[in-house]
Amino acid sequence: MDTIEIARRLAELGQTEEAQAAYSLVLQEAAERNPELELEAASYLFFSQGNYQVAYTAFVSLYNRGFYQTELMDLMTQAFYLPNAEDQKKRYARNCAALAKYPYLFREDFPDFEALPVQFFPFNDEGYIPFFKAEHRFGTYVNFNDPVIDRYFFRDLDKPVLARDVFSQYQLEYLNDNVRKSEWVGRENHIYLHYTDWTTFCAYLQCLELRPLLSEKKLVFLMEGEIEQYPIDFHTRFGIDYAQYPVRPIGIGEVTRMIWHTQLAAHNGGDFFNEIFYGHPNLLSYESIMFDNIQKAVAEVKANWRRVDWLTPRLRRQLSRMKRPTDKDFLVALFLDRQDISGSLDHGSRIAPALFFQPHFSNMIYDIRESELKGAPMLYSEQYEAIRTSPLFHGFRYIKTFTPMRRITTSYAASVRFMLDREAQGEEVKVVPDVLAERLVNRSFMVDQWDRLYRDSVLVRFEDGKLNPRATFTALAEFLDLPYTESMTYCSSRKGIDPESLKGNARGFDPATVYRTYDEFANDEERAFLEYFLRDAYEYYGYDFHYYQGEPVDDSSGLHRRAGGVDRGRSGTSAVGYPGHPADRCIRVQAGHFIGTDDLLRLPVSLYRPAYRGDRYYGEGDQERAFGELRIKK
Repeated sequence: MDTIEIARRLAELGQTEEAQAAYSLVLQEAAERNPELELEAASYLFFSQGNYQVAYTAFVSLYNRGFYQTELMDLMTQAFYLPNAEDQKKRYARNCAALAKYPYLFREDFPDFEALPVQFFPFNDEGYIPFFKAEHRFGTYVNFNDPVIDRYFFRDLDKPVLARDVFSQYQLEYLNDNVRKSEWVGRENHIYLHYTDWTTFCAYLQCLELRPLLSEKKLVFLMEGEIEQYPIDFHTRFGIDYAQYPVRPIGIGEVTRMIWHTQLAAHNGGDFFNEIFYGHPNLLSYESIMFDNIQKAVAEVKANWRRVDWLTPRLRRQLSRMKRPTDKDFLVALFLDRQDISGSLDHGSRIAPALFFQPHFSNMIYDIRESELKGAPMLYSEQYEAIRTSPLFHGFRYIKTFTPMRRITTSYAASVRFMLDREAQGEEVKVVPDVLAERLVNRSFMVDQWDRLYRDSVLVRFEDGKLNPRATFTALAEFLDLPYTESMTYCSSRKGIDPESLKGNARGFDPATVYRTYDEFANDEERAFLEYFLRDAYEYYGYDFHYYQGEPVDDSSGLHRRAGGVDRGRSGTSAVGYPGHPADRCIRVQAGHFIGTDDLLRLPVSLYRPAYRGDRYYGEGDQERAFGELRIKK
């Protein structure tokens, strides 16, 4: 029997759940090939109270392709639009009433609700499917509160911020919270919102809540040709002279956004990225901080802030005016109090600073655990759980995340080197970890795109930052919504320019660490083993193989045997396999969505290819300069 026949028979027998599963399969098989079957399957799912979102999506697809438009519009209007239309109408009326009295909106001809060019059909509790009346088509799903900043609002701060057609509630609140008041910076500093079509702007008032954003009068709305008024001379036009106000120092409550510099693994070049962002005039930035230490410091100041003598009186007054200062507030206070952290801040800047944070662990350890979802394996890390559940992170409304990545074999060997250096320096190492196994399991470059901390995130190759810093860091600044400043053209820390992060490490933009392979700390078999098991990451992030030559890998292969039992000389460790998992199988774990190629930011960068010779010596003479891709994932 065909799938459709099975589905129909199950429906006749009243086996609803089984019929819903069969009709879902029919939808997959018939998608964009058999409209009649698509409609039948979607209708059954909808009227039998199955997965309404699957049915909804099918209805939209059929309508946009020109099938059953009259019937589908009637169904969707009755089922999805009308039950929510009254709420949208009331929200529209409230926004119009507030904007009619607002001094910096220069239009009054609000259209009637029924005349708006866009209808919004609720899809779920978070978002809508817009219907564009003039075009007779549905648009793509939109969540007005999706916590993503996909604009470069703060590229140039010489003039007031100007943004076009911003229809995101989250982004409007972000601008309102992070652009400082004109009275605080001693100059005109409004947020100019330019909308290219008046009626379209009005249509979105059905869904947006603008009233809370109007109280501080930061926003200026410019419709269509009114863009010629930008920037407005407020002294001449409104009689307001902002130059009379002194610059107000940055306050604790103004810092609402965090830039989280993640730790993918040990020795991934994190110090180098810290040195790039240190001293930025719009950042509270510092070196990496052990997470346990910062938690203890916050807890101490939280318990004793009224009595400590080192906290400045200004910060103490700010904390005392807060009803319930949070862990986030105390973290910001600690950063503002430190001159080596806040000393480079531009208090006259148009925007409030972000807190640049790299909470550090001795290592990021992942293992594979069974999830509650049908027994699927999932990645788990105690270190990440500590981050994810920390009130330090929960206190920030806006979070941007970036992750440095280094060639995995190099990072691995550098980790072994560091571990042995600790032994050589007399530091007690009670347990020698299996670094190779740790790297094989650590697939934290696979992120859940719906995880709040990774919802707005990128991954950047360490090698790109070293070899083509301008392309890399201008792109990263754009993603982070920071001005690209002179402070990002060199490396610095509290120790000065081009510091030595650890004894023997390269300084500044010295590319030596790109080509250094640490051969005395890892052998070729181990590194080939890493490349084989992580070959999907190598391919996606643009790393070519240096050790794995494409040979088959199984229990009997030489590679598997050598990597599992070779004498590694100084390292004192050995690789372990995965019991029950033959090496010729890809280890697949559920770690959310694996980012695809559409999420790469493409721009000119330098590629690198260390010279390889049969004697295993590497040099810089074979460095290759070319145009490629800056590997950034969202």
